[in-house]
Amino acid sequence: MNDFLLRMKSLLGDEFDEFLKFYNSDDFIKGLRVNTLKCSPEKLCSLLDFELKKTPFCDEGFYVPSDVKSIGNNPLHHAGAFYVQEPSATSAVTMLDVHEGDYVLDLCAAPGGKSTQIGAKLNGTGLLWSNEIVKNRANILLSNIERMGISNAVVSNCRPDELCKRLENRFDRILVDAPCSGEGMFRKNDAEREWSIEHVKSCAARQLLILNSAKDALKNGGYMVYSTCTFSKEENEGVISRFLAENPDFELVDSGVTFGRPTLDYARRIFPMDGGEGHFAAKLHKKGEPYSNYNTPKKNNKIDSKIFDFYDSIFIDRPFGENIEVIKDKIIVLPQNYNFDVKGLQILRAGVILGEIVKNRIEPHHSAFTAAKKESCKSAVDFDVNSKEIAAYLHGEEIAVSQDIKGYTAVCVNGITTGFGKASNSRLKNKYPKGLRILR
Repeated sequence: MNDFLLRMKSLLGDEFDEFLKFYNSDDFIKGLRVNTLKCSPEKLCSLLDFELKKTPFCDEGFYVPSDVKSIGNNPLHHAGAFYVQEPSATSAVTMLDVHEGDYVLDLCAAPGGKSTQIGAKLNGTGLLWSNEIVKNRANILLSNIERMGISNAVVSNCRPDELCKRLENRFDRILVDAPCSGEGMFRKNDAEREWSIEHVKSCAARQLLILNSAKDALKNGGYMVYSTCTFSKEENEGVISRFLAENPDFELVDSGVTFGRPTLDYARRIFPMDGGEGHFAAKLHKKGEPYSNYNTPKKNNKIDSKIFDFYDSIFIDRPFGENIEVIKDKIIVLPQNYNFDVKGLQILRAGVILGEIVKNRIEPHHSAFTAAKKESCKSAVDFDVNSKEIAAYLHGEEIAVSQDIKGYTAVCVNGITTGFGKASNSRLKNKYPKGLRILR
């Protein structure tokens, strides 16, 4: 890794020795981001048994003490109250400045940290389209979208060029968190083994191709943030400079943030000395007169009244809307603003699976409960984060409930929906998905 360190010394100058202290340390910078769709920062701070310290990168971001272990097993994590996320990784979405009602594309979205951050900013409005080209990573992305309770998302598994041609001029904001050489994550994973100058150059070439694909999906007047978790100039300043030279209808603009340090005037670099493992982000504006090209959501074919009866039997006031489509055995509540020609595209999920048709009955789906608030559920049980009941539920066990609790019932942790079960005779049959359970 001598070549890498020599490049870092050239980049950092007098700060190289300080960087080296971080690089050679095993004390990683750990963080989490509160999911405001389900929980407030104040509430989460009151429920965790360790202290959180604010990061400069986003309003919902916090540092986690280095001695905290197995945070992913915490019931609040299962409930989607927070996302474990390296602190500086939250910077790109902050720079994107998502507003409620926006149509947002996250083009390279797995595992989902930035997508779920966008979803929280949208707060159930507009549309989030999250794409990942690698199939198994796309499935992880979908699982995180579901856990975090995002009901207005589309998750796809497509090539960026193919997808963006089909979605031309449809998005107000686009995030391109491009695959990179991962220099900012060397301390945390095995990316160091694959590093070479040739690999850096190949990453830069691929990143420019992805950015040139993404531009097609952006509306006139829209904004696009390009980000990486690497330090190399070729993949950062180099890619942005080449993109701007090839696309005079784009300009680099000020994102209004103060964290990290400026480069190319308005782009931002973050080093470990700045409070994050490493990140780069630049905000681009597509020139031209803004216009609205949203189509009116399509009206679906007549839906069997039994489906609405089922919907009303477990939820109050149909919290996900009524844009329902039945696909094979699944009843899907599509995002309200979903009206795209998706024929031929690999769509893993659009919206929320309300239920599945099994023989002559309908059974609820886990994703419907994770996206619902406690007050939207007809029946709910609520347990404390440290209770034996929630521990048993996450292990897949049946639990005792009040005799007056009957039927399909939301299971909550301190008021935050986690999943569901079916209550009968003072027992709650466990419906928490086997793949998500905590093994003893």
